[in-house]
Amino acid sequence: MFDAKKLLDQFLGSQGLGGQGTQDRSGSQSGSQSGSQGGFLGGAGGSSMGGALGGLLGGGSMKDKAGQIVQMARNNPLKTGGLAAVLLGTGTGRDIAGTALKLGGLAAIAGLGYTAYKNYQAGQAPQRVDPQTAPEILPPPDHSGFSISPSVVRNDFVLVLVRAMIAAARADGHIDESERARIMERVGASGLDSEAEAFLRDELASPVDIDGLVAAARTEEEKVELYTASRLTIEPDSRTERGYLDMLAGRLGLPDALVDHIEATVASAKVPAGSSPSVVDPSII
Repeated sequence: MFDAKKLLDQFLGSQGLGGQGTQDRSGSQSGSQSGSQGGFLGGAGGSSMGGALGGLLGGGSMKDKAGQIVQMARNNPLKTGGLAAVLLGTGTGRDIAGTALKLGGLAAIAGLGYTAYKNYQAGQAPQRVDPQTAPEILPPPDHSGFSISPSVVRNDFVLVLVRAMIAAARADGHIDESERARIMERVGASGLDSEAEAFLRDELASPVDIDGLVAAARTEEEKVELYTASRLTIEPDSRTERGYLDMLAGRLGLPDALVDHIEATVASAKVPAGSSPSVVDPSII
């Protein structure tokens, strides 16, 4: 079985735009110096995450590339809309900003979900704030139910989060057979292992299984993460996307007040695409 967390971080924690790497604690450069080829759909960005896997298309051995994925998952900014842009050629038109920018894919989902859940439990009113002045988003503590520790997180649930994001990105129903073939051509060139590639092919070809997604979220915290991941993937500007998120929240049994907190927390972490910093300051990682 492939590493689902690596796949999730590869989509959400990797920027991969040409010449835009980040530095680790020792100051060494990671990321791609030749990533301007873009991601699965090509182009240097194209949308908020159009070049998400561009860094993996540059030079270097597969071992080097695998190391880059891990390092990018730790250090690189999270750019939402990644799955929609990379897989389906769509994007939210908004990027993650503020302190959530410093987190990898799973950590950002868990951190945003934990913040929303904590505020909901405290009885606070949901409030959207300027992303540049929003409260700090940090990885949640292990005892919170939102843990990102490898010893606690179920690999199969991380895979559920990836499935949920694909489902959300497909909410407008525009993908067809020719588009699927074009996407898989890019996937094949990305350096993903064969199991991960087969997983993506199956997910794109299969009907969205809402029943399976809902059943896989066993705890309230996992339900919050599943909805948070879906909301991060899309910007509900259309009736179809808004309807999908409302349906998902209802199927998960999330209270309206909790959904409002998740919506406010995610919205407060987003800014118009291209206006967030592209590189993380290594001194604050």
